[in-house]
Amino acid sequence: MKETESLLSIRDVSNTYTTQGFGGFGRKEEKPVLDHVSLEIAQGEIFGLVGESGCGKTTLGRCVLGLIDYEGEIIIDGLRQDRKRRKVMAKTVQAVFQDPSASLNPAKRVGWLLEEPLRQKTGRPWDKRERLRRVDEVLDLIGLESAYKSRRVNELSVGQKQRISIGCALMLRPRLIIADEPVSSLDVSVGAQILNLFRDLHENLGLALLFISHNLDLVYYLCDRIAVMYQGRIVETGTAEAVYSSPKHEYTRKLLAVGLSL
Repeated sequence: MKETESLLSIRDVSNTYTTQGFGGFGRKEEKPVLDHVSLEIAQGEIFGLVGESGCGKTTLGRCVLGLIDYEGEIIIDGLRQDRKRRKVMAKTVQAVFQDPSASLNPAKRVGWLLEEPLRQKTGRPWDKRERLRRVDEVLDLIGLESAYKSRRVNELSVGQKQRISIGCALMLRPRLIIADEPVSSLDVSVGAQILNLFRDLHENLGLALLFISHNLDLVYYLCDRIAVMYQGRIVETGTAEAVYSSPKHEYTRKLLAVGLSL
């Protein structure tokens, strides 16, 4: 992939966490979470990152979002990531997490939640009329009627909550969304609707997606390319078809053999 085509470039990224004995006593030890991870995501690409729980998938996503420290280099839309640039990066990268009930304030109404990203200092100011117009645009994009603006979060189904989470991520018109296990808390039929929503957003907006999952079946359905992560390392990368039908690494073959879901 040419560097000019790359929207996200992760280069030799490592991360560790510190452990200590019971009760805070004993010698501290550094445990690796990410071990020199490198990958590229092109503009408008749906890229799947798959691996079992604890392999480092979520940690990598948090590194890209600038939420935790790491060694190595992350370049987003040609700019080297810096925590001081987080507000600028917010216009390029947003996130959707696993549990929408945990990421949405239950005391607020949907309209308020969708407006909130536009009230933050992320660039030019948005007046009230512009914010309301953008809220209506995004509700239409996520398949909900304008009347949902007046509803509270606790009045929504889990699937509707996840749509609102996606809507909040869309408000600033990002070019990349990091979706971390976004359907694992949903039943099969609602999860399929959310997957199709991501596909529609990709097609209609040219949106790139880093889709993090423990399920190879889902990433095969949705993604253009897949990276398989094992113990903090990328062990295989390829097109969805190639990884699914002709896996090269023993770990990938094991995942397929046990039924795709980790």
